[in-house]
Amino acid sequence: MALSTDATDTQGDHENPYLQGPYAAIRDELIVEGLPVRGALPIELDGTYMRIGPNPIIPPDGKTHHWFAGDGMIHAVRIKDGKALWYRNRYIRSNRVAAALGETPAPGPRYERGDTVNTNVISHGGKILALVEAGGFPVEIDSLLGTTAYTNLDGSLQFGGFTAHPHLDPATGELHAICYNGGNREFVRYVVVGTDARVRKEIKVPVPDGPMIHDCAITARYVLILDLPITFSIDAARAGMSMPYAWNPEHGARIGLLPRDGGPDDIIWCTVEPAYVFHPCNAYDLPDGRVVMDVSVHDRLFVTDGTERPGSSVVTFERWTCDPQTRLVERRVIDSVAQEFPRCDERLTGQPYRYAYTVTLDEGRSQPGDVAGVFAHDLHTGERKAHDFGEGRIPGEFVFVPRSAGAAENDGWLMGYVLDVTRDSTDLVLLDARDVSAAPVAIVPLPQLVPLGFHGNWIAADTIY
Repeated sequence: MALSTDATDTQGDHENPYLQGPYAAIRDELIVEGLPVRGALPIELDGTYMRIGPNPIIPPDGKTHHWFAGDGMIHAVRIKDGKALWYRNRYIRSNRVAAALGETPAPGPRYERGDTVNTNVISHGGKILALVEAGGFPVEIDSLLGTTAYTNLDGSLQFGGFTAHPHLDPATGELHAICYNGGNREFVRYVVVGTDARVRKEIKVPVPDGPMIHDCAITARYVLILDLPITFSIDAARAGMSMPYAWNPEHGARIGLLPRDGGPDDIIWCTVEPAYVFHPCNAYDLPDGRVVMDVSVHDRLFVTDGTERPGSSVVTFERWTCDPQTRLVERRVIDSVAQEFPRCDERLTGQPYRYAYTVTLDEGRSQPGDVAGVFAHDLHTGERKAHDFGEGRIPGEFVFVPRSAGAAENDGWLMGYVLDVTRDSTDLVLLDARDVSAAPVAIVPLPQLVPLGFHGNWIAADTIY
């Protein structure tokens, strides 16, 4: 289905980086069957790789538009029996998208400030859910990417929407999340979703200034609340910015250790130097009571110049160790090369682990020897292996898929999209997690370019079909 859509910035001379180059929106929703494969797709794989991201259906105002605000589009590849059965991409049928397409909007509850859902896609309780933060409700998706309905999880979400980053506890099968609401600047919420995809616990945690809490982490004992200095900005909201948040060092920076069976009065707040974390990789408890969390750290972000241009920042991969006795956080740099989207073997979420996987943020090579690719960190030895995709090839987030349910940590594949700016094309690439520097296990060329986006996951067939 072809769409008369062009997200190129047409607002005078203003150049918005989120509307150009590898971020520019595409026009078409496609269904293409029988994709070519270079190499060999593992016969063990039976499921669908889905990744969501922003793709404005109507050209936005280039001055006020932010990447985070684009209409959600899912891109997916179905894999079975060593074959790439199909590629398809579909918009989330929000009110704006449905109006642009002349369709009836998807049913279900909406957040009063908008219904764009564009940040993550997961499976839980037999359902596929597209997710967003800041008060938005999840969207239930069918296995062919059709929008079924917006959902408040059968009425069980009591105080607002959900989050883009719930974390599955492999020991219980429950999702744990810290949720914030862009319209409420007085508290965030700790939400636990049971195996039946209904909320079984939801408590309010008072915080000042309305911080943007994109993600959280869990351990066997705690949920970690990242109360960091990006907060709601009245000035940005009045200026019509699509992301009304700004760097606010006066807010301070702290990590909250919330006992999983506790309440707000039980939180142990540990102070850390001002910085921002979008994505923890994993966290776990130490025998002495301290808590380890590995994170991609931005020294600052959303330092506004009156536009939605990205703020400058230095990004490092670090280990933060929270001490509930001193109430301080010790920071140690694991790797100073700019990298983001950290993932691990999520069968070990909340537990001690050894391997972390990240992608570089360099969109090309600024210096000889720079890598544009995927890193695999051995956190025990300090060794870092890299897969360099080459000049002009930009990887998105890569997710770890174990070879089998009982496979050892690191025995599996890393899977994600790689955009080639020289060919205006995108591939689904599989790497051997045990040797990421080797040639890819398989490459699936996609029938159209997939713009840079946010988060994806491997949705195993036995969880949804």
